[in-house]
Amino acid sequence: MTAPTAPSPRFTTGTAGSPDLLRSVFRQHAAGVAVITATTSGGAPVGFTATSLNSVSADPPLLSFTTGTGSSSWPAVRDSDHLGVHILAEHQQELAGLFARSGADRFGPATDWAEGPHGVPVLSGVLAWVVCRVVARVPAGAHRVIIAELVCGDPAVHAGGEGRPLLYHQGRFNALRD
Repeated sequence: MTAPTAPSPRFTTGTAGSPDLLRSVFRQHAAGVAVITATTSGGAPVGFTATSLNSVSADPPLLSFTTGTGSSSWPAVRDSDHLGVHILAEHQQELAGLFARSGADRFGPATDWAEGPHGVPVLSGVLAWVVCRVVARVPAGAHRVIIAELVCGDPAVHAGGEGRPLLYHQGRFNALRD
């Protein structure tokens, strides 16, 4: 007996592959929001907002994210052995925007942070943070995929140890809906 088949979808050739197509498609993909931090060779903290954070492996515990080689944070990410990864809470849209804005004073008086393990800047009040050891920087166009192994962290440092994550969707920061 043959299983019933669904009607075939009708495809057109679609839009040619391009940066605009990639952006349009990924505007439909909700992503968690993280802030990546590092320290320059001169000891200054740097950081940026990332929505490309992924779990890679549980054993060993690896994660990945991407960063542009033209970004102001790239030299520190390129040269650092350890990085901080911070998962933002839904109420931290302003912090996400600050770390996403070029030329902003990201570690100014408005940012609550301290030097953490391995000299990595650690943000306060986030849902979770980890310090990672960089194991690979893989070229990918004008970006690098950073693969890092978790060294230490805190899975629930937000007030009360709970919270909801900040999301990025349709070019804006958003909160989860029930």
